[in-house]
Amino acid sequence: MTIIEKIIANHSGQAKVRPGDIVDVEIDVRLARDFGGANVVKNIEENDLDVADASKTWFTFDCNPTGSDQKYAANQQFCRVFARNNNIPVFDIDAGIGTHLAIDKGLAVPGSTLVSTDSHANILGAIGSFGQGMGDQDIAAAWANGKVWFKVPETVKIVLDGLRPSGVYAKDVVLNLLREFGANSLLGKAVEIHGNSLKQFTLDQRITIASMATEMGAIAIFFPPSEEVLKYCRKRSGKNFEPVFADDDAVYAEVFHLNLTEFNPAVSMPGKPHDVKDVAEVAGVKIDSAFIGSCTNGRMEDLRVTASILEGKKVAPGVVLKIVPATDEIWQKCLDEGLLKIFKEAGALVGNAGCAGCATGQIGQNGPGEVTISTGNRNFAGKQGKGEVYLASPATVAASAIAGHITTEAALPESPSLFFPKKIQKTKTKIQLGKEEKPEVLTGKVWLIDEDNIDTDMIFHNRHLAITNLEEMGQFTLGNLKGWEDYAQKSEPGDIVITGKNFGSGSSRQQAVDCFIALKNRAILAKSFGAIYERNAINAAFPVLVYHSLDELNLKNRDRIQVDLHSGKVTNFENGKETFVEPFSEVQMQIYKRGGLLSPVKNEQ
Repeated sequence: MTIIEKIIANHSGQAKVRPGDIVDVEIDVRLARDFGGANVVKNIEENDLDVADASKTWFTFDCNPTGSDQKYAANQQFCRVFARNNNIPVFDIDAGIGTHLAIDKGLAVPGSTLVSTDSHANILGAIGSFGQGMGDQDIAAAWANGKVWFKVPETVKIVLDGLRPSGVYAKDVVLNLLREFGANSLLGKAVEIHGNSLKQFTLDQRITIASMATEMGAIAIFFPPSEEVLKYCRKRSGKNFEPVFADDDAVYAEVFHLNLTEFNPAVSMPGKPHDVKDVAEVAGVKIDSAFIGSCTNGRMEDLRVTASILEGKKVAPGVVLKIVPATDEIWQKCLDEGLLKIFKEAGALVGNAGCAGCATGQIGQNGPGEVTISTGNRNFAGKQGKGEVYLASPATVAASAIAGHITTEAALPESPSLFFPKKIQKTKTKIQLGKEEKPEVLTGKVWLIDEDNIDTDMIFHNRHLAITNLEEMGQFTLGNLKGWEDYAQKSEPGDIVITGKNFGSGSSRQQAVDCFIALKNRAILAKSFGAIYERNAINAAFPVLVYHSLDELNLKNRDRIQVDLHSGKVTNFENGKETFVEPFSEVQMQIYKRGGLLSPVKNEQ
């Protein structure tokens, strides 16, 4: 078996599991963040559930570490009260990013399982642990039952041959991997990293690479734990554990060999993490701001590299450099080692430990027309604000902040470039509310959205994440998808959305499903779905179906179709044409008929 197969087998009471098996997986570490935590609590309370084991359950307030937003502050306090009443530990706004705390505090160890409302929980693959971001209902089920259902994925093996060139950092490595595999060629698969280069990757570097599995569409990126990693985890956890390694005869869906010596310093172009170019190709692009932090690059090694480049230099006039350590422990080390002094003397703003720019309203967000170079893991349109965001390594970001334009440390100019402002227009949407019925045969008019990789920020922007009432969500549906900003206004009850590959990639937010339910939309058909999004839809009893081709239907926008969830048969009433999509799985049909993942508990009370 592969690493993920062994971990799932160990946590499901199975001697062996294979890709495609659906099993109940015991969860060792069960996290909920500040924005998702409020909905988790609502699900538990509204369904009369109890917390199965408070010793395995934590809140992590990392999205808004200042409590500066009223809705975030309200949600945080709501969760604190619940935590006090149920003896649940809270890593509050002074602690840092929850997934990093899980590693550094020894909550998770190699071979363990973890779930969180954080879509980047799969950074646990850096220590050979299985972490998954999930939606509010999944996390509520994990808190109440100690386990969740999971479909065993296929595993892909990536072998990194050769040694990493000087000036190529871990972030450059994962960006080169994104360039190679794109946003969906590894969709729904687990990835194992192997090769003679592994020993040169430290824990911090492994975290950087593992943290961008989500942007590749993968379930997780696993590193076989090194002796250094094992020593760290044993010290931090105080536990004796058996790490998990793939068997020598493990079966992989595919094996790829990549030559590290051919990797270059890289950047992701605005809007698409997988649209990667060498830094040399975009060198000279003027920037307004720079951000160093996030769960991808807020570790100690990242900040030491940043300080080595900034020391004795100044941020370019008019450029704002924002630095946010991943955890409070790292923040304190920066203070002890004099890094904060270097940052401040260079002209940087240093924030509280936390997620920062990935969460709306926090340090790292940008304004209309602003060009930012960031160490974040995703740069979907609107994710870090209304401007443009390039993704790069801490070294490239620090050098660019000094230069005033995109560059590398090796190409720093003698004098910085000047600042030029830009302007961007803003759009609005209106409200349309509703609640969907759930027949086994669906009929409705179609919206044809011919686009791949529609991410959750396009579907339901992160500035609305504090919303917990479904009735308020519909008005924001697809409000950040270019050309479809008015979808909520023109959508009608019963409508069916038909779209391309990797629909719902990105964040674990449940609202990206619930907004369609609020509009009384009937279903979504896509060539493939983001793994977390698909789970969220299934758990909410909202039909999502995968098709390979609908060409036989000769569909036009607003044609009326019928979809049989049991057989997968699709009929176009306008011309009588028929074809088939993938029908509901047994598990999906059971959850759908019950009216949602948590409905059985409520009905039994």
